[in-house]
Amino acid sequence: MNVFDYGMVAVYFAAMIWLGLRFKQSKAGSDYFLGGRSFGWFPLCMSAMATQLSVISFVSAPAFVGLRKGGGMQWLTFEFGVPLAMIVVMGFIGPALLRSGVVSVYAMLEQRFNATSRVLLSSVFLLSRGFQTSITIYAVCLILSSILQLSFWTTMFVLGGVTVVYSLEGGMKAIVYSEVAQMFIKFFGIVAIIVCGLYHVGGWSGFIAHLDPARLRVVDFGNFGFDGGEFGFWPMLLGGIFLYCSYYGTDQMQAQRILSARDEPTMRRLLFFNGLFRFPVTLAYCFGGLVLGAFVRSDAGFAAKIPAAKPDLMIPIFITDYLPHGVVGLIVVAIIAAGMSAYSSALNSLSAVTMEDVVGRLTTVPKERYVRWSKAAALGWGVTTMLLASVVGRMATTVIEAINKVGSLFYGPILGMFLLALFHRRIRANAANLGLVLGVAVNFVMWLGFKNIFWFWWNAIGGLTTIGCGVLFSLAGPPKAVPADTALPTLAPWRFATRENLILIGFFVVIVAFSVALPHLF
Repeated sequence: MNVFDYGMVAVYFAAMIWLGLRFKQSKAGSDYFLGGRSFGWFPLCMSAMATQLSVISFVSAPAFVGLRKGGGMQWLTFEFGVPLAMIVVMGFIGPALLRSGVVSVYAMLEQRFNATSRVLLSSVFLLSRGFQTSITIYAVCLILSSILQLSFWTTMFVLGGVTVVYSLEGGMKAIVYSEVAQMFIKFFGIVAIIVCGLYHVGGWSGFIAHLDPARLRVVDFGNFGFDGGEFGFWPMLLGGIFLYCSYYGTDQMQAQRILSARDEPTMRRLLFFNGLFRFPVTLAYCFGGLVLGAFVRSDAGFAAKIPAAKPDLMIPIFITDYLPHGVVGLIVVAIIAAGMSAYSSALNSLSAVTMEDVVGRLTTVPKERYVRWSKAAALGWGVTTMLLASVVGRMATTVIEAINKVGSLFYGPILGMFLLALFHRRIRANAANLGLVLGVAVNFVMWLGFKNIFWFWWNAIGGLTTIGCGVLFSLAGPPKAVPADTALPTLAPWRFATRENLILIGFFVVIVAFSVALPHLF
């Protein structure tokens, strides 16, 4: 990197701090954590996608596609469940969250069940999200320190400090509007990598000549994921539906976008367009991985620079050794944006749950001090996650996959508990709580004792276990008295026959057909 590249990074940092100061006038909890519930669908959609498009997506996914053993374009199967999951979230979970008027999604469970339900899920969120955020910080700073030629501690202090400042000062408004810019920066960074990769591999003809055809295969209908196989069609589809329903509808970090929408039509458009936009973005960075993988096979010098045990270094090495100045600055800013968007969203959601589900339960927070206490909570989580990142850093390379598995331990059972709250008036609180515990326990047993079951199945199996046990245990007692102001959705068939739902179903068919045909297109 030269002075111009560092200048681009400095300008980006200054712009983020300015955004935080620009929106620091929030006076109430709904303003600070939900932006006054005034957002339109487009900034919320870009924010949701920017949070999802993390450094793992930007750096690790292309390495999986282009270089990693057993990898390839089967990464696209992660997207199969998204359009169908959006139908469920925007038709049932999203409206229920908006009507509840809560700041923390877990408060809705106390409205429907009891305080134990709320504390149980909020505790799981705080522990898992705090740990996962720390690992993300470590991974981002490790990559950036090698590119920026700065020490790990300096990189973490600057990156973490700037993120904490703008997210702490500006709250949800600063985070959402910064993520709109970050999403465009990240997409331009992906395009720059593709263009530069094609140039170095010798254009389109050189790319085709050095492409590994085996990496084009996406769909495997015969792999059911019960015999040690991974990325089969059925586990990725069914497990993905449960995973993404839970991620977008019940995880505070993403569900906060639903709560921030100005009205129900805005919420529906946010989820509808997210269901359509995700696949093209994923396809773009996966294609970038194919291009760089072809370059590795065409250039022995490039291949020799990438450690065999660390294929994730493919993009950082390509950036530092093969890109012109200016483009280097752009892509470094894109990687920084990928890290900052996930980190800022995590801090805001962690502080929201802390204030609503912990502090708010222990004491009454004066309205005039709510934002000040919320900023203190955000600062506390910022310091905690950075300190934890330095502690868990040495084990990060071995636990990244474990973190994804930990998410699948809980996502399905948590979704099951929310569905029990929404769809069945007879469900009692203790039955739902026990169903959640058993759903997680079943997943944990599969992790320890059934290694042949692909972990993506845990989302569906754990969710169905929670729902089945919750219904079964509730039949033994009187129905739970649902508060009069709790509007449970109905399962009328016409709710599914909307234009948005039909488009999403059609889009699902299109992306599966495209994925099946992909090996024959090159």
